[in-house]
Amino acid sequence: MYKNDQFEQALVDEINKYGKPMDFAAGDVIMDYGKYIRFMPLVQKGTIKVMHMDEEGREILLYYLSGNDTCSMAYSFSLDAQQSEIKAIAEDEVSLIAISHEKLDEWLCKYKTWKSYILQNFNNRFIELLKTIDTIAFKKLDERLIEYLNEKRKVTGSAVIKASHHAIADDLGTSRVVVSRLLKHLENEGKLLLYRNELKIMKDLH
Repeated sequence: MYKNDQFEQALVDEINKYGKPMDFAAGDVIMDYGKYIRFMPLVQKGTIKVMHMDEEGREILLYYLSGNDTCSMAYSFSLDAQQSEIKAIAEDEVSLIAISHEKLDEWLCKYKTWKSYILQNFNNRFIELLKTIDTIAFKKLDERLIEYLNEKRKVTGSAVIKASHHAIADDLGTSRVVVSRLLKHLENEGKLLLYRNELKIMKDLH
């Protein structure tokens, strides 16, 4: 049962009537490159990472979705029945409400709170994309790694980051060897502990 105190009760009722609850395990691909997107997700539980691939097959992390977030790019693709240019992957156990594209425009005109919600999410994702561009263009890899770990801790609410060195390297668009070296350096400084396919942040990363 979907609940949201920010929405009109009539809108909540429609979400519960027309929305489709979906659950995903960690690692599940929720949306993939080249596939037609038929719904927009309302995240209820867990964290989703959204990736983009360039023409040479290199992937980069765009942003995370959690809490009551939605994916603005999925909104755009589903409205126009376009093939996806993003991949959305469940970071952990994810529960969401899938809203079909038929309802997106209807609710935009019908409910003020839905319009505000969509516009706010567009704004949030745009700011996150600007930060991603800024990070790639102007920051060194060690700084990008620290920002990445801090963001992972923020969205998951845990100091334990469940990700292999290879997965982190893929998210940052670099090599596993480089990431492993930088993580080992942080461990030597006492800022984190490395385990198999996960790490624990021990101190604030700056």
